[in-house]
Amino acid sequence: MNLLHLLLMLLMLHLVSGKLRMKCPLNLETMDVKKPWSYYRPGDHLIGIIISATRILHTILSFNTAPSSQSSISFDESRNIRFIFAIQEVNKKSQLLHNLTLGYNIHDNSLSTLHTSDVLLDMLSSGEANIPNYSCGRKDNLLALLDGADSDVSIQMSTVVATYKVPQISIRMSSADLDDKSQFPFFYRMFTKLGFHYPRIVQLLLHFRWILVGLFASDTEEGEHFLRTFTLMLSRNGICVVISHQFSMNKHTEPIRDAISKWRQVNVFVHFMEYVPHLDRVIPLHLITESFSGPIKGKVWIIAVLGQYQMGNHNVFKYAHSVWTFNFQGKKRPDDFDFEPNLFVESHLEYETFNCSFSKHVFSVKGRRRCIQKEPLEIQKKKKRTWIRNEHHVYALIKTLVHALNAAYSSRSRWRRKGMEKTFGAPMLQPWQFHPFLEKNEFYNFSWKDLYLDKNGDITADPNIMSWVVLPDEDPITEELGSFERESLIIDQDALSWLEFLNKPLPQSKCVESCHPGFAKRAREEEPVCCYDCVPCPEGTISTQEDTEKCTKCPDDQYPIKNRVQCIPKRITFLSYEEYLGIILISFALFLFLTTGFVLIIFIKYLETPIVKANNRNLSYILLVSLLLCFLSPFLFIGRPRKATCLLRQTVFSIVFSIAISTVLAKTITVVLAFLASKPGNKVRRWLGKSLANSIIFCGCSGQIFICAMWLVISPPFPDSDLHSQPGEITLQCNESSVTMFYVVLGYMGFMAAFCLTVAFLARNLPGAFNEAKLITFSMLVFCSVWVSFLPTYLSTKGKYMVAVQVFSILASSAGLLGFIFFPKCHIIILRPDLNTKEHLMIKVRKVK
Repeated sequence: MNLLHLLLMLLMLHLVSGKLRMKCPLNLETMDVKKPWSYYRPGDHLIGIIISATRILHTILSFNTAPSSQSSISFDESRNIRFIFAIQEVNKKSQLLHNLTLGYNIHDNSLSTLHTSDVLLDMLSSGEANIPNYSCGRKDNLLALLDGADSDVSIQMSTVVATYKVPQISIRMSSADLDDKSQFPFFYRMFTKLGFHYPRIVQLLLHFRWILVGLFASDTEEGEHFLRTFTLMLSRNGICVVISHQFSMNKHTEPIRDAISKWRQVNVFVHFMEYVPHLDRVIPLHLITESFSGPIKGKVWIIAVLGQYQMGNHNVFKYAHSVWTFNFQGKKRPDDFDFEPNLFVESHLEYETFNCSFSKHVFSVKGRRRCIQKEPLEIQKKKKRTWIRNEHHVYALIKTLVHALNAAYSSRSRWRRKGMEKTFGAPMLQPWQFHPFLEKNEFYNFSWKDLYLDKNGDITADPNIMSWVVLPDEDPITEELGSFERESLIIDQDALSWLEFLNKPLPQSKCVESCHPGFAKRAREEEPVCCYDCVPCPEGTISTQEDTEKCTKCPDDQYPIKNRVQCIPKRITFLSYEEYLGIILISFALFLFLTTGFVLIIFIKYLETPIVKANNRNLSYILLVSLLLCFLSPFLFIGRPRKATCLLRQTVFSIVFSIAISTVLAKTITVVLAFLASKPGNKVRRWLGKSLANSIIFCGCSGQIFICAMWLVISPPFPDSDLHSQPGEITLQCNESSVTMFYVVLGYMGFMAAFCLTVAFLARNLPGAFNEAKLITFSMLVFCSVWVSFLPTYLSTKGKYMVAVQVFSILASSAGLLGFIFFPKCHIIILRPDLNTKEHLMIKVRKVK
């Protein structure tokens, strides 16, 4: 909008005065040798072309001469003339344009916004005066505007040409902001957007694992845009930018020096240069390293702007490893392009071929030469010549427009035939009617550069990577290090080998060395994410690559090896009969089983002896049989868990132990009742007998049977695999399903044992020759001690050792009952038969009384 206001004010001044006047003109030295020209030739359709042929050389201004006349301005006339050749070549080919000719209106904007507005008014005005919408003089039909200006100027041009719906076609790399159709609906691109290769630079950095970089850019709007967009792109890919500066020739370099000195690990710098066709701007940054102490590693400079550069003053690059640049890949020249690769014209061509004069119209505000072509340009073969390098992409641009123009007229012909319209002299194609045919961009088909459409439909290219290797006291060696093919990086390994041969291995650009497999990165506080420590992977995790962000957990059926770089299958384990622990437990169980059987045989053989008859020998038989079953129950715990064994092991163990404890309780109660019955007049005698003992046993075990039955019905145990208790092992076990029911079973058994211990302890001093109360007290004390210590031990062990603890508790508690109750009696029966008599019993009883 600011540009429109400026144009209106300029137009009002021109209408009033007819010419520009200054009150106090400056007295400047006139050093203009020649001014930039504008080129014009009429045609059926006029192609407007605005390019930036002027270049600023960035020299120091003396401020005593006109800026346009000083050596800081360079003008390349060949940029304009090559468009003339291309349009002339198209006009000569009748198969391309059918009964139509293309005219041109070529201007150089001199890198000036004001000058750009002037040439835009000239193109949009049909007469000699720059008055839009005023038809006077020539009848030009401006079809499209080819935009070869810089990005910031292109954005300002769009605000003007969009008013007239004239297609604005970019013929050079321009900002990606122009792709916003909501703001620039009539902008089309026939070349790659600015910064299309930035992701490829990121890919290159990642390939060589350069994760610590520095960025430098020109002190311009495009340089600021580069730093903003490229820094974000790098951070998304895990690359840290620790040095970022916009550089100008007249700015102090102390901040840059301090940054490079602080980050000595940075050996790769990406530099965005604008307007400078050489590498001189890198030199001041490179020379900063001369003041550093200690050894200086060679730095790699990556130039982020595409183009072919020449390294000047290469002797000062002694601290540079290499300078990397990018250029477009070429392809075969179009077959219908008849010009030689190198074209030239005479230096006085403008006077022989063009008729140039100043405009004298009353409303004219044009102060430049208006050069009108009067005859076709021909190649002059004379000795005195001015070199003109004609690039084939200019011809491809014009040819693309011609194809779109033919498609537009063909569509109009079909539409008229369909409507049965029989009119002659149909109106010419208007600019706004040309837009649908420009959307199908085919420039990449005709370009001599290897362009193509990406997945988003934008024109892109695969650049080559050129490396300028700096050698001491020798000219730089240029090598093609690699290229991109459809966004895939291809590195020439021979070129890398050549660098190794020249003793120029690529430097590293990292904060720390890489974390090896088996380790993971841990960020350091108050430092960039690329600076980290390497810590071993936690238990159960691995890392197989370097610089892993997070370790990977192994599958449940696998575990990591010692260095945590690989997962291997876990071995299946359970308390088996083949391992030592299982063999030991089974051996003890069999030994105790045989011992109990031997005791039972003794008691059956000497069943008529007083010591066997004492305290109800039937209870002794029941206790011995239950102990036999207790010693056999470990066989349900040892071996591979199966459905049947899981269902039976806890229930059989708890029921058999409940019978044993109930029998011991019955023995204890019998002793107490027998003592009470021996007193005269006591009515307890009637309670003595088999019925009481059987009732105690039945009540004690029925409660446990009921609990077990409920357990099996509600939540029965089942075979399961424990994947996490032991590292590197899968433990096959029986899942109790309901932990509550398991502890209820143990609690019930513990309650009966505690009650039995209490009764036996109270009856331990009762008289009697064969009083079992003391023996029962000691046996139940051992029994309770074993199972009290069982709980914490059971809970603190894992895997198959939990089963071993329970088996050991079963054997130890059963052995306590067997040893303290039956071994003293067996000693008397076998070794002291003289004590196993009724007379001895009676004598001992009388002594007690």
